[in-house]
Amino acid sequence: MAALLEVGLREGEEVRFRRSDRRRWQLGRARCVERDGSIGITDRDGASRSVARAQVEVRKAGARGGTGWEPLLDRVARTEQLSFL
Repeated sequence: MAALLEVGLREGEEVRFRRSDRRRWQLGRARCVERDGSIGITDRDGASRSVARAQVEVRKAGARGGTGWEPLLDRVARTEQLSFL
């Protein structure tokens, strides 16, 4: 779990990912950081996936209260204070 915090994710946080053999984004939940540095994700069907960080996006709050998606690599590069709750 500490490894997820290092990349700016929380366990169970909703993410979307794109597999190399598909064009559409798929929703899932962050589970862990794998040994090779990829992100372990559980998809909607309950299947475990190991996805490269470059192919993962996380939900973010927009300037006017809406939500959008940002690449995980952008979040990792930015430092931010995570809440304890």
